[in-house]
Amino acid sequence: MKIRYDEDRERGRLNGWARVCGFRFEKGGMILETMIWVAVIVIAAILEGMSAQLISIWFVGGGIAGMIAQLCGAPVWLQVLIAAVVTLVLLLATRPLVKKFLQNKETHTNADRVVGQTAVVTEDIDNLAAHGRVEVLGNDWAARSTENVRIQKGTKVQVVRIEGVKLIVTPVVS
Repeated sequence: MKIRYDEDRERGRLNGWARVCGFRFEKGGMILETMIWVAVIVIAAILEGMSAQLISIWFVGGGIAGMIAQLCGAPVWLQVLIAAVVTLVLLLATRPLVKKFLQNKETHTNADRVVGQTAVVTEDIDNLAAHGRVEVLGNDWAARSTENVRIQKGTKVQVVRIEGVKLIVTPVVS
């Protein structure tokens, strides 16, 4: 990191941290390398904020590590290596945990057990009028037909699938 050249350098007032990290004093302020690392960090953070899947959060950590290496005077190849290693370590260490918590937890209900069962129509099924009911496994359900045909009360039908709170049924061929 370039620090502005001023009277402090001439007087030897360089603080210990700057001496340990090897800051280079030159006229003009921050050098391009630091701005590149800041850009990597900001872009990765923005991309992460735009997604819900934790795609680039690890690059933020790697970018911070690369910038710290740059501020301590490391050569560019070492900065990139440190950033890549830190990114990989963060990815390998946290991805399984994050994936476990972000998984869509599907809640299974007993409603799925009616699919494939035979039901009895208790109220005429008419898709155009949007009404119809069946009884299956002792429960009363709203029902619609797979074909746009009217199914009379008392007809046996087979449950093909569930759509929301309605059973989609087809007449049983005797």
